[in-house]
Amino acid sequence: MDVIEYLLDSDPAIRWQVLRDLTEASADEVAAERARVAVEGWGAQLLADQAENGLWDDGVYRPGWVDESRPFYDAWTGTHPSLELLREFGADPAAPEVVEAITLVREKVQWDYAGEPYFQGEVEPCINGGALANAAYFGQDGSHIVETLLAGQLPDGGWNCWDEDGTSRSSFHSTICVLEGLWAWEQATGGSDAAAAARAKGDEYLLERRLFRRASTGEAIDPRFTMPSFPTRWYYDVLRGLDYFRRARPERDPRCAEAIELLRGKQLPFGLWKLELTHQGPTPFAMGGEHEGFPSRWITLRALRVLRWWDAA
Repeated sequence: MDVIEYLLDSDPAIRWQVLRDLTEASADEVAAERARVAVEGWGAQLLADQAENGLWDDGVYRPGWVDESRPFYDAWTGTHPSLELLREFGADPAAPEVVEAITLVREKVQWDYAGEPYFQGEVEPCINGGALANAAYFGQDGSHIVETLLAGQLPDGGWNCWDEDGTSRSSFHSTICVLEGLWAWEQATGGSDAAAAARAKGDEYLLERRLFRRASTGEAIDPRFTMPSFPTRWYYDVLRGLDYFRRARPERDPRCAEAIELLRGKQLPFGLWKLELTHQGPTPFAMGGEHEGFPSRWITLRALRVLRWWDAA
């Protein structure tokens, strides 16, 4: 099967993005396919899982059944990761089903441990970055989250969820979450000079390290950074970094070149890419039966559009 045909033989959440990013489909064709995300397949299933109190799985970041005495336990069925997934699916924010879901979140959902409304954000930049991206995507006011993120930027240009006093080194994980959120907010609202300057410094933090290397030694920081994953959750990998720069710096930066060639070298002989890393934890449902170590429609879609951006220049 042709790679594009293979990608189109999937859920509307993938199909509409393939049509938009990898084919010459008309705007009407893309819009028609995107409209199906909220009413068919994974998007409809995710929306149907929301309760009348606005929550998914009775929790915001962690589901209600998770033992909070286990702080490192990740589960991906709560409200925050569910909203991130709905955004990744590209559900139309104007679809009635989506408007209803987001209205419930805005009016009823508060962070588990802070009591603040969801779109006010919380304290950790890796979580706040995703919450800001959600706010921007779904047309909500994320200005308070922006203020929190700008106040937490570290001297080296990035962010770190584990920082307590402003002296920590930044984390690739936290930094990419924040950069995606700030970029989405700028696109939705026009942003601010302060936010643009903060994002530019964050960009430099990643670019100076060529998206996966230590600034001090040039060694790869973590082999997992080179392994494409989806959903990425709060984790960093080079494909996620490249997909961000595809949107944020369409003119290209030569410091992405090594990461591009690393990604290109992972293409399988028949044109697909593998899902190399799965972030463990319960999920709402399986998406197309994709498994770690096997070809992935999500990874292939994202890799192809990154290479199309890079090679077009």
